[in-house]
Amino acid sequence: MLRSRCTRLAGLLLASSALTAPVWAQDTTIQLDELVVEGARTGASLNGTNVATSQNSAATSGGGGGPSGVTGYVARISPTATKTNTPLLETPQSVTVVTREQLNDRNVQTVNEAIGYVAGVSSNVFGYDARYDSFYVRGFSLTYNGIFRDGLRQLASGLTVPRIEPYGIEAATILRGPASGLYGLGSPGGILDVTTKRPVFTPFGEVQLQIGNYDRYQGNFDIGGPVEGTDGTVAYRLTGIHRQANSFLPGGTDDRTYIAPAFTWKPSADTTFTFLSEYQDQRVPGNSSFYNAPGFVITRLYSGDPAFGDYKQQQGRIGYAFEHRFDNDLIFRQNFRFYDLDTSYQFTQIDAINPDAATARRSAAFLKQRLSQVTLDNQLEGRFVTGPVAHTVLGGLDYAHYDFSTRSGFGGAPDLNLITLNYGQQFIPTPALGARSYQKQDQLGLYLQEQAKLDRFVLTLTGRYDWVFQNNTEVSGAASQQNDQAFTGRVGLSYLLAPGLAPYASYATNFTPQPGTDANGRAFRPATGDQIEAGVKYLIPGTNIQAGIAGFDIVQSSVLQTDPNNLAFQVATGAVRSRGFEMEAIANLAPGTNLTLAYTHLNAQYLKQNAFAGQTLEGNYLSGIPGDTFTSFLSYLFPTDSVLRGLTLGGGVRFFANSFADDANTVRNPAVTLVDALVAYDFGAINPSYKGVRFQVNGYNVFDRDYKTCQAGFCYRGAPATVIGSLIFRW
Repeated sequence: MLRSRCTRLAGLLLASSALTAPVWAQDTTIQLDELVVEGARTGASLNGTNVATSQNSAATSGGGGGPSGVTGYVARISPTATKTNTPLLETPQSVTVVTREQLNDRNVQTVNEAIGYVAGVSSNVFGYDARYDSFYVRGFSLTYNGIFRDGLRQLASGLTVPRIEPYGIEAATILRGPASGLYGLGSPGGILDVTTKRPVFTPFGEVQLQIGNYDRYQGNFDIGGPVEGTDGTVAYRLTGIHRQANSFLPGGTDDRTYIAPAFTWKPSADTTFTFLSEYQDQRVPGNSSFYNAPGFVITRLYSGDPAFGDYKQQQGRIGYAFEHRFDNDLIFRQNFRFYDLDTSYQFTQIDAINPDAATARRSAAFLKQRLSQVTLDNQLEGRFVTGPVAHTVLGGLDYAHYDFSTRSGFGGAPDLNLITLNYGQQFIPTPALGARSYQKQDQLGLYLQEQAKLDRFVLTLTGRYDWVFQNNTEVSGAASQQNDQAFTGRVGLSYLLAPGLAPYASYATNFTPQPGTDANGRAFRPATGDQIEAGVKYLIPGTNIQAGIAGFDIVQSSVLQTDPNNLAFQVATGAVRSRGFEMEAIANLAPGTNLTLAYTHLNAQYLKQNAFAGQTLEGNYLSGIPGDTFTSFLSYLFPTDSVLRGLTLGGGVRFFANSFADDANTVRNPAVTLVDALVAYDFGAINPSYKGVRFQVNGYNVFDRDYKTCQAGFCYRGAPATVIGSLIFRW
């Protein structure tokens, strides 16, 4: 086993070092306490209205405080990978930060759109689906175990998945590869950590009015600043949206209301308490699919019905981020959050087609689910020096708990007339709900991390032990309990070869409990995995241009598969292996002018799989995951001496190579290229009195490419061309 891991590491190091050339230039200094805020903007009216700048703020610096050292699309520091303010250059894993300015330029409406230009991400596996944030990183899903908010796990279960409103976040950070050594159970592909907008001690405000096709109407606001009469010790922020919109699904809506009050109390320079909260109400179609004909053919026949097809979700959260500095070398942090989600889910689906009668036979389902969760993370960070070695030591204890309940009912629905397509014109009875089932999980984790810096070497050692307790009560009343525990960790080494240039290598492990039992009543073993990663990071000195290349090799074992000896059960067996490399570059070339480039080559295959129906998946590729992905986005603001000053033009290209439509690898999805566009104008270019007024138009899939994607044998439609116009006033 050790020889195998060493061989994997050696291969990755050779591949990375072949692309490395010594570069010697002037060193740059990064202020570790510089924190990003959106809303406190500087600069002339031509380039200051869409640029998120950095300043000291009330946000905590580590453990969920978000990236810092931000200029345009470029962030130099992120606490996601280490829970400390570590420069990305010294982090021994691949990390990408999507900054507020990038989110603004692309006017993203979902988390999938927010990370759609990041290396290693497959965000289009399930086509258009307004119900969930569902995506893959390095071939592994993050939906249930890999999404974090402010450094705290955002739990999900069943069909109840918390939604994240992109307008309410400051940044989205993707850490690729296992992160269990700091965060506990999770996906081997990595984690997504989003940072909530936080109060700042500078007055600011923003109001947006948006319209788009499919009768989209939306209003956004974001205001905040210091509270008068508090001597600069209290600041507030209030962020909200209201949207009423239809979608390209017949009768489908995309309505949302979101409001997020927050305040920060800073009684001294050493103590900060930030309160964060939100309420969100959304209504979207209960079914986003189209009828699949035999042979991986997706028709234009919508499978749902607006007469009985709403996915309604109400969610709320309250929490806080507390930080106290005993001195410059000893810091305590505590982050807490309570989340509550209530979901009502009703839908119809087409089960079969009767061509003789020109009708579609349908069924209906009704589900009600409730998810409550509590997460708490305590951290103590210390810094000291022993001889020539500088140490940053982090110790922590975190706890997560959730309660999940579900009731479901299933019944028939009247046939759909295929000639008249009488959607919404028939009464569809609501199925009676059955008995309630329950699920409860507690997780306790103890972790310790050492970051030791000796001359140009940076060694990162992380270890964690987790205890997970889960109780299930089925509809029948049968109860079961499952307890898992595991040690996970990471070891990484970075070498500052030259100013701004750092090759690195790391090894990390992860685990994921798998509730349930096999045919013999035995609990499933947790899924376990490990990753070898090696790469090179380069921050060109004196510029805001950073690039990186990484090779990786991930193996996940104990994957759940259908039991070939008892088709009604599953067994934890086999493995999945994901190998590949990523190249990414992010640049701020001038105020308002930014560029991102990302290329991913991925080879994700099944290993050691059981034979099923006379076939085996061993050696087959995972379906729906493109082998090659290329994305690029450019925004260009014309300079102040140009006749076109104030005008921003931009656009993006997303290319997905073909992938297999099913795990048996019998059919391939075609390759697809999608194009996005940006046109914006800052009216401050006409007259300084118009400073802060901006008109912006964003187009997605502007050439209206009709495309599909199939995964695990089921096919989904992609979203058609979408255009959103925004009138923005910032002050």
